[in-house]
Amino acid sequence: MTQDGVQAVNIDTSKPHPARIYDYLLGGKDNYEVDQRAADELAAAAPEVRIGVRANRAFLHRAVRYVVGSGVRQILDIGTGLPTSPNVHEVAQEAAADVRVAYVDNDPIVAAHGNALLSRSGTTSIVLGDLRDPRSVLDHPDVRKVIDFDQPVALLLVAILHFLTDAEQPAQVVAALRDALPAGSYLVLSHATDDFADRSAAQAVYNRATASLNLRSRAEVERFFDGFELVEPGLAQVPFWRPDTPPPPRSAEIGFYGGVARKLA
Repeated sequence: MTQDGVQAVNIDTSKPHPARIYDYLLGGKDNYEVDQRAADELAAAAPEVRIGVRANRAFLHRAVRYVVGSGVRQILDIGTGLPTSPNVHEVAQEAAADVRVAYVDNDPIVAAHGNALLSRSGTTSIVLGDLRDPRSVLDHPDVRKVIDFDQPVALLLVAILHFLTDAEQPAQVVAALRDALPAGSYLVLSHATDDFADRSAAQAVYNRATASLNLRSRAEVERFFDGFELVEPGLAQVPFWRPDTPPPPRSAEIGFYGGVARKLA
């Protein structure tokens, strides 16, 4: 079985996958019927979800332009999801042509589709890896081929940590990644929350997928930035983090926090 020419031998299509649900909500085509059904159920439970994922994507683009504008020339994007143009390397390299990007995701279809889009110049790579094992990500030869950990790195953890349960120790995962970064590096992070609305029905959709949705409060999300200094405006709902256009309708309901922070030492 193939999808757009990509062999699905190692791809589990019996359950929806968060990356493919997200792709469908963004209007992408790299998803299966099981993902589409889950996404439609999610949108019925949380009507602003399509606005929310687009606002999160726009936050990612603004954050990438910010860190590149601050001088960073290396990006490690963990939990990248399916490639949706413009993707991180496209946004970054439009701002500075010498930016290098390493993508990491645990879904084989992400790696398969991502490989087709990578530059042949050696400035981008994509790795099949798991955030829950940060050491294996940091030591992966295809990450090391692109990222020099002696120089500042922008670490992207965008809409990924909420798929780790407390038992999987997400704070320790972030700390392990932080400790591998030199001073002058940045953390770009977004995370789902139920601070603005009851999201139990949305959680139920993900609980039937390959990863559960673990919503966290503002205070809980802020703790992921320990060891970093948040840049203005601090942690905010994603439409309100340095917007470059008027925030979309229903922005006050969007259940994503986002922030960018710099490692000082």
